Amino acid sequence: MKQGILFVLSGPSGSGKTTLAKHIVNTLNNVDFAISYTTRKIREGEKDGIDYKFISENEFSKMVKSNQFAEWAEVHGNLYGTPIIEIVEVLNKGLDILLDIDVQGSSQIKKKYKNSVHIFLIPPDI
Repeated sequence: MKQGILFVLSGPSGSGKTTLAKHIVNTLNNVDFAISYTTRKIREGEKDGIDYKFISENEFSKMVKSNQFAEWAEVHGNLYGTPIIEIVEVLNKGLDILLDIDVQGSSQIKKKYKNSVHIFLIPPDI
């Protein structure tokens, strides 16, 4: 079976990463979306395990110490990270996986996953 491809969408907040990611996953059958962990508070309309996996800073720190994240970063005072196991499981199924992460995380992924494809989104204006 062929290994899937790791795609990374990154860019500044508000550039449309999440909107584009949802459209890609809903349109293409062979692409799965990696759900990031975060320590930030859940926002109205979000669902735990769908939009993010919401955990405490203590839980997040334990995951960092045990090297469970392929990438992680602090953004606007909150922690965000993508679990390695989720990437590995999807790629081993032969599916492509899409990450919607910030620029810090994208740099980490680029170093660890040499064959990953990185797409940087730029908003049309500030």
